[in-house]
Amino acid sequence: MRDGGRLSAAIEVLEDIELRHRPARLALKAWGEASRFAGSKDRAFVSGLVLDALRRRRSLGWMMGTEAPRAVALAALRFSWDWSLERIVSAASEEPHGPGGLAVEELGALETPRSLDDAPLPVHGDYPDWLDPHLERVYGEARAQEAAALAERAPVDLRVNLIKTDPQRAAKVLEPLKAEHVALLAQAFRIAAPDPTERAGSVETIPAFGKGWFEVQDLGSQLAAAAAGEVKGKQVLDFCAGGGGKTLALAGAMGNTGQLYAYDNDARRMADLIPRATRAGVRNLQVRSPVEKDPLRGLEGKMDVVFVDAPCTGTGTWRRHPDTKWRLTPEQLERRMAEQDKVLDEAAPQVKPGGRLVYVTCSILAEENEDRLAAFRERHPGFAVKHIDLADLPTTPEGYLRMTPLRTGTDGFFVAVLERSA
Repeated sequence: MRDGGRLSAAIEVLEDIELRHRPARLALKAWGEASRFAGSKDRAFVSGLVLDALRRRRSLGWMMGTEAPRAVALAALRFSWDWSLERIVSAASEEPHGPGGLAVEELGALETPRSLDDAPLPVHGDYPDWLDPHLERVYGEARAQEAAALAERAPVDLRVNLIKTDPQRAAKVLEPLKAEHVALLAQAFRIAAPDPTERAGSVETIPAFGKGWFEVQDLGSQLAAAAAGEVKGKQVLDFCAGGGGKTLALAGAMGNTGQLYAYDNDARRMADLIPRATRAGVRNLQVRSPVEKDPLRGLEGKMDVVFVDAPCTGTGTWRRHPDTKWRLTPEQLERRMAEQDKVLDEAAPQVKPGGRLVYVTCSILAEENEDRLAAFRERHPGFAVKHIDLADLPTTPEGYLRMTPLRTGTDGFFVAVLERSA
């Protein structure tokens, strides 16, 4: 495909996302299935342009005077990808596959864009207006900068599986992917975000991946698991295990000592957990499925650590899933808050006296974090906040850990550790 065909395809996908309220991954998948002629570089180009347009939809739209898919796609080429005006004109005009020649207004906006100086903060930060007071509450005057960092492309982070290997050996096999060690954790490596038009190097192509030497896992997620503290030889329950990313991180830290339990209220989400654990060499894992009668039987009051990776709005993952910030609504936030209260109440009884309850979200909103913990502690006064001391990371005045791309170079995560009184 030439530039014009790729640009047309990206506009088509953006229109599909907007008109049908479709997740970006599904819209891109549908386009790919209908475009068998597209090669891997074509797919990388279209996917990259769609996601970059969604990441900065408001600021790009402001500069163009409209947030229409065509305008935002053109602006992404000009202001995110640094294409020359001549190249954009040529791509748009390509016959028969280009999206059509540029209008005078489009040419003017691409050449002399509307200044962002007078734009409101949600435009600077590329987030919906209704979220502004929520972000102001957490970040104050820095909210636009924090949100803008969530509009950047994300790197690929890897976690070395200490059950199978060590960081030194892993570093050698990861050299072809240009992975660099991250100082915050001994087992963390990072592959820089690729050029948007290029496919990232496939981690699965490294033979050591098939052997279970490492997993793809954001650094923030790795740090959240590490915040659980010492887990070797302990009784540990991952209460919202899902696909098992943090379950396996906890398993790696346990080194096949103690007993690790994995539970989720949706059995489908745990479908890949056992194969992944087998590949990782985990031998101390017991999966508790909700399809069983009384799946948590025998665990109440016996867990040293109960890890709660709670359902949330995912506002901290906007770098990787930029379309979700435009679909998020106040009603969805309210539903998530209710779910978080419920899951905390269900998890708390499993913690033994003197044990720890670790609460994690990939949300940057206080309503899902500090507020939920304050409400929980009112209902369960036997839990006290335990200050997190991890990798010299700054904590909130309450002792919680808040990570963001701007502050920690990770996805947005919130972590709290509560200790049950003895």
